[in-house]
Amino acid sequence: MYGFVTDLAVPAVFPKIVALSLALGLGLLIGVQRGWALRNAADGTRFAGIRTFGLIGLEGGLAGILHAIDPNLAIILVAACAILILLGYARTSRKNGTVSGTASIVGLLTLGCGYLATTGHQQVASVIAVLLTLVLALRSQLHVWLEHLTELEIGAIARFALIAGAILPLLPDRPYGPYDAWNPRNLWLVVVLVSGFSFVGYLACKRLGSRNGTLATAGAGALVSSTAVTAALASRLRENDADQHMLSAAIASASAVMFLRVLVMVGALAPIALKGVALLALPPAIISGAAAFWMLRSAPLEPGDGAYQVKIRNPFDLWPAIGMMAMIMVFSVTSRWMLAQFGQAGLAATLAISGAIDVDAAIITIGGLPATLLDERTAALVLAVPMILNTLVKAATAVSIAGWTKGRDAAAALALSAVACCAMLPFAALL
Repeated sequence: MYGFVTDLAVPAVFPKIVALSLALGLGLLIGVQRGWALRNAADGTRFAGIRTFGLIGLEGGLAGILHAIDPNLAIILVAACAILILLGYARTSRKNGTVSGTASIVGLLTLGCGYLATTGHQQVASVIAVLLTLVLALRSQLHVWLEHLTELEIGAIARFALIAGAILPLLPDRPYGPYDAWNPRNLWLVVVLVSGFSFVGYLACKRLGSRNGTLATAGAGALVSSTAVTAALASRLRENDADQHMLSAAIASASAVMFLRVLVMVGALAPIALKGVALLALPPAIISGAAAFWMLRSAPLEPGDGAYQVKIRNPFDLWPAIGMMAMIMVFSVTSRWMLAQFGQAGLAATLAISGAIDVDAAIITIGGLPATLLDERTAALVLAVPMILNTLVKAATAVSIAGWTKGRDAAAALALSAVACCAMLPFAALL
């Protein structure tokens, strides 16, 4: 008797019990959402509720356990449950006079989650169940969003899915070309990032409306190019009926967004420099934001017909993104050549020139370099140069386009941000 109990010791059985409990729990999680969504349906008209989905998950889990004992029996159990789900869908559709495959598909996915939970794929099963519940819970929001999409936007989303979800994973992740400077996957990631930032900016403009929020429009445009936003707003500043305070605040806010965008891109592409760049970028971002707030307080509360619109390129026009990728390819080779010829001083000169117009190019170039070439401090200090120069170029752009009288407030805010970045250089050098 004692030997029999030992054979069924808890350690041998416990993992299967835990896995089976997870299968039941995932089914109940999905069932909670389905039961709540159909809570007002008449009795007998619902395909399944919380108990049914819990049992479906449990049956999938049982099939997973049986697979190790008798695979044929497991297949029969899964097939029988799938047939019952499809029959229930057919019956409900005929009775209610409606056609919706959501319930049956959710039932089959719940069955699959239960099976994965007891076959050594607990994490995958949990992720699928949580994502499934989230998608189901967002039904109303997704329908509202879909109703406001245009045919052009549907095509744009499909193209972005193609470049991000289909092309990117297929590209090789190893160096090619002269000096091993080109990594196809990292280069195509440039296209994905530029398109993604543009998409965020496009959605922000559509959601808020450029005529209802100059600051929001400038901030969205700065996700694509703060230099282009500065030039567009400066040209509007030049007009006699322009609201100088509002437009100057918008230029300053675009600069703040640029510094924050730099932090995000450094964290994604050049994490070795993140600590130092944060030290260099956060103070000027705060100064730019404070300047925007101060100038905004002086702007009219009701801009009326004088709202200003920053023209942002089609978020899925791939040619600008491909052009940036080509520029990155050139600078990647150039930077490695200058490193080989002149050391780190040559790299700093290359990035300073490219970053004066586009800080992203410098970040991506740093991110593409071998990790052993630059240490944390040097990488941050090298990136500080294009950040400072880009800010000064935008200040000069504001004054040159709008004139000194109308552009000086925006230029002063940008110059102060550059000074703040310079002031943090000694601290970054101590890292």
